[in-house]
Amino acid sequence: MEIFSELVSILLEKKLTITSAESCTGGLFSSEIVSVPNASRVLSAAFITYSEDAKSEIIGVNPEIIKNCGVVSESVAVEMASGAANKTDANVAVGITGYAGPATDKNDDTAGRVCFGFYVNGKTVSSKKEFGDIGRNAVRELAVIYAAKTLISLIKRFGDIK
Repeated sequence: MEIFSELVSILLEKKLTITSAESCTGGLFSSEIVSVPNASRVLSAAFITYSEDAKSEIIGVNPEIIKNCGVVSESVAVEMASGAANKTDANVAVGITGYAGPATDKNDDTAGRVCFGFYVNGKTVSSKKEFGDIGRNAVRELAVIYAAKTLISLIKRFGDIK
């Protein structure tokens, strides 16, 4: 995906490092970064934290936030991004949690609902997208494209190292 070349380029230009904490995308975001030349200069580690326990135990998501907000929530996504950044000392991070489908899951999460947490130089932003019940892989692909585009915008806004 061409957008990832742009993301790696801006990270290199700004001398930033990136990490990800992925759930429903299952590593697709970090895989797309790795497909770009010079990825090793910006990505040192990435996390696939599919279960609630993995989110808490590996990247430090507060279990109470999962309990109170639900695993598919902007609050959890921000905790994922912040936790991954803290574990790796990255300047930039994304947390992606959602329900790719099909239909509705046991927690009444709607198919195609994905929540994002973004971390850039200590600032966090969150968002939620409803991609619809368009198929698991289509949701995953749209989610990582959206995440990359959003990160590029946030890096342009907050990405200068102080």
